[in-house]
Amino acid sequence: MDDLDLEKLRTPLAMPSYPEGFRSGFACFVGRPNVGKSTLMNALVGQKVAITSTQPQTTRRTVRGIVHREDSQLIIVDTPGLHKPRTLLGERLDSLVRSTLVEVDVIGFCVPADEPIGRGDTYIARELAAQRDTPVVAFVTKTDRTDRAGVAKQLVAVEQLGEWADVVPVSAESGFQVDTATGVLCGHLLEGPPLYPVEDLTDEPEEMMVAELIREASLEGVRDELPHSIAVTVEEMLPREDTRPGREMLDIYASLYVERPSQKAIVIGAKGARLREVGSVARRHIEALLGTKVYLDLRVRVAKDWQRDPKQLRRLGFDQQT
Repeated sequence: MDDLDLEKLRTPLAMPSYPEGFRSGFACFVGRPNVGKSTLMNALVGQKVAITSTQPQTTRRTVRGIVHREDSQLIIVDTPGLHKPRTLLGERLDSLVRSTLVEVDVIGFCVPADEPIGRGDTYIARELAAQRDTPVVAFVTKTDRTDRAGVAKQLVAVEQLGEWADVVPVSAESGFQVDTATGVLCGHLLEGPPLYPVEDLTDEPEEMMVAELIREASLEGVRDELPHSIAVTVEEMLPREDTRPGREMLDIYASLYVERPSQKAIVIGAKGARLREVGSVARRHIEALLGTKVYLDLRVRVAKDWQRDPKQLRRLGFDQQT
């Protein structure tokens, strides 16, 4: 897990020029699990930089997506959903979210339009009320999943949850008000030069993005409790030697870790069918990301109770101390 230090990233680029009044800075999306934070970030960036899933608690790290506009540059920090931790991993994710809240320039609080306000939303609204020095924009997400009356009702409910700098209905799926959402967030940034080159859409290492795409593919179609037990590491990623021009290929060797042998059987599936499907789906997304053909070798390994074991968490990349 990466150690977020946004101050280290606030070094202006050596740009030849940028418009007067240009704004730049950081925003983060928070909300309970599975409210569409990662999907909204991908929509604002215009490209997939964070994995998404129908399973809650998909995001386990901070992922930075970069939105470029003529008058501003917005760096969005996608965070894990705030929830009551039940494991050491959960505690570290919760700590990661809280540390992010105090470092960004504006916070986006996401509440889905198609679900009643719940205890999780109320809990997060109380937490955000303590962020007195940082503006909070409330986003009513997934507006495409309900009718206009449902959206209007949810907007009223969200208004009553707290005092927000703005309240914006938005749909990442249909594109409804995505540009508006970007403009509202950028309006809360301070004036300053761009922090990333215009061609950058994320600062995630390729190996990390590949591991996340494999985990995304493995999350669908398994039992509800299993996704939280899956971790992925890329062991090796290197160009294949002696390939002909136009036939280049990247060899990727990755491991999927689960906590129990019974979970390993679920991931592999009958006669390996499920693991082959995971590999096929992941490979297509990886090839689209990297722009080259990929040979993907997946192995499933058991790391007993890794979510509760500090040593295993470090080995799997979740080494942030709380």
